[in-house]
Amino acid sequence: MQNLSDKSLKQLNSKKGLKYFLLQDGMTPAKAVRIMNYESKLKKLQGELIKLQQWVEANDEKVVIIFEGRDAAGKGGAIRRATEHLNPREFKVVALPKPTDEEQGEWYFQRYINNLPREGKIVFFDRSWYNRAVVEPVNGFCTEEEYNIFMNQVNDFERMIIESGIRVIKFYFSITKSEQIKRFKDIKTSPLKKWKFSKVDQQAIRLWDSYTEYKKRMFAKTDTEISPWIIIKANRKSAARLETIQKILELVPYKKEV
Repeated sequence: MQNLSDKSLKQLNSKKGLKYFLLQDGMTPAKAVRIMNYESKLKKLQGELIKLQQWVEANDEKVVIIFEGRDAAGKGGAIRRATEHLNPREFKVVALPKPTDEEQGEWYFQRYINNLPREGKIVFFDRSWYNRAVVEPVNGFCTEEEYNIFMNQVNDFERMIIESGIRVIKFYFSITKSEQIKRFKDIKTSPLKKWKFSKVDQQAIRLWDSYTEYKKRMFAKTDTEISPWIIIKANRKSAARLETIQKILELVPYKKEV
């Protein structure tokens, strides 16, 4: 059966393996085994994330985890897998909408400062202040002067919050152009997902090269020693999710013993 190993055949013949294989259209034995292996690894990593969260709370740590990347790169899905079993009282996911008129009159970083974690908390940013590094200039949502001011201030801003005791982890989810086109097509044809397809998404393929240029500028300026970028190759969602959680576990020095 597709040259499966004895171990894989045993997995496939389990109750869970048969459920995947028999109940999902287009499922192959090899795919069923891959899903089972993924879910097994994910469960173990999520268990470690619970320990990490408990360590953060017990030691009054403050953690910020930033998720940036191309539209439809899988940032939201990775955040959901990372937070799925965490104590909801001890973390929050921040996905800020377009700034209000009042917020537009404030210092650009102000509304992000208002969402930084208190002691014992973790904050996941589903897009962050780095909107001004890529999305805003590409789509004409900020002026060149505003972009330049941001680029001149962002490293100092991150240095200040890190020196104040906040741990910052920055992820960039990278996908190919063909994969983005495929995902947009899936989103637009899904009755459950089509609400996600925004006006910015509509322009993403046409502006692909411009996104690439500003992304390169962002990396060149803001990939610093104290606040480096971690690039996640996200064409395979399952692999990207596992790698993301593994990196979080590596970078936060929690005690791995219960």
